[in-house]
Amino acid sequence: MVDLSVNFAGLNLSNPVIPASGTFGFGEDFASLWDLNVLGGIAVKGTTLEPRYGNPLPRIAECEGGLLNCVGLQNPGIDVVLGEKLPWLRSVYKGAVLLNISGFSEQEYVKCCTLASASCDVDAVELNVSCPNVHGGGMAFGTDPASLELLVKAIRKECTKPLIVKLSPNVTDIVAVAKAAEQGGADGLVLINTLLGMRIDINTRRPILSNTTGGVSGGCIFPVALRMVYQVSRSCSVPVIGCGGVSSAEQVLEMMMAGARAVEVGSASLRDPMACPRIIENLPALCERLKINKLSELY
Repeated sequence: MVDLSVNFAGLNLSNPVIPASGTFGFGEDFASLWDLNVLGGIAVKGTTLEPRYGNPLPRIAECEGGLLNCVGLQNPGIDVVLGEKLPWLRSVYKGAVLLNISGFSEQEYVKCCTLASASCDVDAVELNVSCPNVHGGGMAFGTDPASLELLVKAIRKECTKPLIVKLSPNVTDIVAVAKAAEQGGADGLVLINTLLGMRIDINTRRPILSNTTGGVSGGCIFPVALRMVYQVSRSCSVPVIGCGGVSSAEQVLEMMMAGARAVEVGSASLRDPMACPRIIENLPALCERLKINKLSELY
């Protein structure tokens, strides 16, 4: 019997598959289709201090091999998330819950992370410094190593839960940014968030997205994500979660062979709500074929 369990930043996960923040909401729609407890963990919807409607429509555009979005961190605000959304999730799910936090200033980040850290429904904080779809948002921190290190240090002083930093691929040197997060006190890293892109409607000659640009996700970014996971896992001592274009058990193992300890699945869940349980179901047979007795052998 293949042992799928992994340990990430002190979190014991029954398997390495985690739905990525932004594509899974708080799990309500998926819980009506299958048992969420098959998941290794859940990274819930990105949360900010105040409620956000997000960007105006249209905010989704297709591209070959993926899609673009400029949703803009739509969420009900941290008070509702901690007071209503996560208690509901805890009533149906017993695994690790990662609360994805975004902000527009150091003060907002610190306050949100402090509240999240005090919640018994949160197992780890996933710090989003990589969303490309809001003006003046976290990516301003995530693309500058010095600013990121200072931000993580400020949060680390108040956050007692594992602190996992989700990094932007929209940088020249991903290793420098990853090391800054590590030096600031991060317990783990997520690589990667979406790449910055755009589409133009040739009939109107205008950008399709209301925000002009948006984040590219889906299978087309998998090779980029894999490369960055490989580079960072060999340069930093903190563990890495691989994210970006994963849609199969084979790609989960590929991410882990590149250095990831766990894997987040994003856009695949938008195309197929059964993507995560299907991947988990396929992992044991694939491991047996490859003579992998336990996934922890890969890291």
